[in-house]
Amino acid sequence: MDTRSPGPAPHRDYTPDELNERMDACRVEPRVQEYLNQCIAFHTFPAPGLLIGAFMVDFALELLGAWPGEKLFAVCETPKCAPDALQVIAHCTYGNNRLRIVDVGRFAITVNRASDAATTEGVRVYVDTQKLAQFSTIYSWFTNGPEFNKKTMNNQLFDEIFSAGWRILSCERVRVNVEGKKKWASVTCPKCGEMVPDYSVDQDGRCISCGSKSYYQKIAEV
Repeated sequence: MDTRSPGPAPHRDYTPDELNERMDACRVEPRVQEYLNQCIAFHTFPAPGLLIGAFMVDFALELLGAWPGEKLFAVCETPKCAPDALQVIAHCTYGNNRLRIVDVGRFAITVNRASDAATTEGVRVYVDTQKLAQFSTIYSWFTNGPEFNKKTMNNQLFDEIFSAGWRILSCERVRVNVEGKKKWASVTCPKCGEMVPDYSVDQDGRCISCGSKSYYQKIAEV
C-alpha cells in the first residue's frame, strides 16, 4: 500500500467559462466583458497584454466620448498584443489603414478621430508603472521579474488584471500628426517582374522585396 501523501494538484489555467466567472467576481462591466471575449476569440488565447489592451482601448474611447462604430485612427507603441485590442474593439486595422505601429517598446496607445488638418487632438493611454505598485503580480509580469512564474501564476495575474481595470492606466491629451494618403505610381520590378508602388522601390530600381526587405527564397513555381 502506498502511504505517500499526494503532491499538489497540477496547475491549470482558467477555462473560458471560469474566466467569465472571474470577470463577474471582479465586477468587470458587461460591456468590457464583451470586449474581452471578442479580443480573446480573435487573438486565440487570453494573453495578459491583450486583456490590459482591451481596458486601454475602452478607457481611450471613454476619454474621447467615442464608440466602436465610429471612424477612429490609432497608433500603438508596441506590436505585442495591444494592436489586436484596437483592431477588435475600435476597428482600427492595418487593412483599413487606420492603425499604425510605432515600435518604441512602450505599452501605450493613442486614439484620435479623423481629420483633414495636418494635426489633430487625440488621447494617449499607457500602463503607469507607479500605479502598478499596488498590483504585485501584474508588476512582476509587466517588468519581466524573475519572481513571476507563468506556469503557476497566470490565474492570479488574470484576477489582478480584471480587478485593476483602468486603475493601472494613465492618460494624456496629445496632438497627432495626420498622415494623408500617398500619391503613387505603379512600376515594374526588373528582377521579379511584379508591379509595386513607386515608394516601394530601392535605389537600384528593384522592389524592396527583391532587395532590402527580402524575406523568402523561391524554390519552384507552383
